[in-house]
Amino acid sequence: MKTFWGSLRHLFASANRIQMLWGIAILLVMLILAILHHVWRDDDKKLGRWRWLCLLPLLICIAHFFLNVFGAMDLLGGFIPLYLLGIIGLLPMFTAKRRIGHRIMLVPVTLLTVLCGLYYCASAPNFFNYSSMRYTESFRAAVKTMDEYYVLKEWKEVDFAALEAKYLPAVEAAEREQNPAKFEEAVTSFCNELHDGHVWVGAGYDFDAYNIDEDKHGFGLATIRTDSGEVIAINTEESVQALGIQDGTVLTKWGGKPIAQAIEENVPDLGEPVKTNDDFLRAMNVCLTGGESVEVSFLDESGAEKTVTLPALDNMLAHHSAFRLFARRPSYDTNEELYAENFSAKMLDGKCGYLRLIAEETENGNQDVLGYLTGNHKWAREVFRERLNTLKSQGMQYLVVDLRGNMGGLDEIGCALCDLLTDKDWFGQGLGIRKNGQYTCVSEHGIHGTGEFADLPVVALTNYECASAGDGTSLYLSKLPNVTLAGITDPCGCNQETGGMCVLSGGVVSVGFPTGLILDENTVPNVETKADRISRNPVEVRIPFDKDAALRIFRDGKDYELDWAVAFLENEK
Repeated sequence: MKTFWGSLRHLFASANRIQMLWGIAILLVMLILAILHHVWRDDDKKLGRWRWLCLLPLLICIAHFFLNVFGAMDLLGGFIPLYLLGIIGLLPMFTAKRRIGHRIMLVPVTLLTVLCGLYYCASAPNFFNYSSMRYTESFRAAVKTMDEYYVLKEWKEVDFAALEAKYLPAVEAAEREQNPAKFEEAVTSFCNELHDGHVWVGAGYDFDAYNIDEDKHGFGLATIRTDSGEVIAINTEESVQALGIQDGTVLTKWGGKPIAQAIEENVPDLGEPVKTNDDFLRAMNVCLTGGESVEVSFLDESGAEKTVTLPALDNMLAHHSAFRLFARRPSYDTNEELYAENFSAKMLDGKCGYLRLIAEETENGNQDVLGYLTGNHKWAREVFRERLNTLKSQGMQYLVVDLRGNMGGLDEIGCALCDLLTDKDWFGQGLGIRKNGQYTCVSEHGIHGTGEFADLPVVALTNYECASAGDGTSLYLSKLPNVTLAGITDPCGCNQETGGMCVLSGGVVSVGFPTGLILDENTVPNVETKADRISRNPVEVRIPFDKDAALRIFRDGKDYELDWAVAFLENEK
């Protein structure tokens, strides 16, 4: 019960106080109405007035909508429980003069009011609507809001005033031109300086009329950097191959600059929390820089340096397809497709089992809420137990857990998997409260080993697209002595709870940021990188990435990382 009440305390502390007051106001009005009905029930004239008074909760909701949502409909979903209270408050109107009917009506009304009221007050969103402001005004308002509510301000040593001053000129220029694409670009650059995987920028304008990628071009190839530091071409198209650049060709210069210099000067900070991940991905983005054409120097088959001119193409398909393939983040048209593959298991050969964890969430929302509040996701543990026992009956001697491209969810699901893979108790995550820049843990959610598969050798595959609860799961698995966390890149480096959102001028740009605090056993933010951007959850074994590995991934379409994991386990066994 201590964990349960601590989880509730965390939820209420993370909820927005002002938005919570709106819910409390409606609940108080409904309570007063209930008392007035009891007092006036024998006076038909007063009951007539009472019916009109039942409109007050709905009128409060309408006022809230115009003050907080109008012009920014993306915010509507977070306030649905509040607006349901306004509708529930209308129901007693219809039975005001019927004593028995009114008493019967009060049962569901009271129950729904309590449930919606508690849910809303515990989840009152940190949503802020600045859509009616000009670019500059809304940007400043958003910066002020993040300065107050961004949960990692102290941990990442963020100076919001300095960042505002740095990017305000770009915002002002966008306002003068009334260019939403340039506005988005300025806000994105501002947010990238936070180096937080949970800080995001969304846009809602006519992309055909304003092209934010006007300075980016495709040139019929993608680039990637190997462990040796060489940058090679991949996904080369026929027109590029005709000029002598094949998959695996070493590139020496881009746009007349040495390739390392071109990456440093041409590719901006991508905002990745982990610096080594950012460096790796920036090398993949250099192939988008250039004008209507770009000079590229490379080493031919004899080792001689040659220079060719690549014309800009109408698309960036080579680059985009390389990113999708390397990230290993699946995309689904429906949640049903996601859930069908999530938690899936199979045998890769006669000895190696395989478990795919795409997201730490299930189809059963009630189970997820209960698991979060109690720190014990029983449903997920039973699913993992069934999957692992099935694999064991099929001859499994070792296991690969695939976390690549994991989209996150609830850390308790990752802890449930760890329960089965250890015979000891480990600290998982702590739900925290941030007050005056200080962090306090109020609920510990741990790993409680059952020992069922504690001797099973496991490789957990991760990458830079493994974020949030996936990042947490990577950390928890790495603690177990029978598990090896491996990858070409480190996990993303973010694990806090999302929840903050600002909608800026005209709704053309939105900014999301974390507002719920997740702590480790030392009462500091779990997983998150500090200002130094050094991973606090690095892979234990770095999967070798040379030219041959790149060709197997991008030219041959092989799952090189998975093949490596199976070979690693075979050798370890």
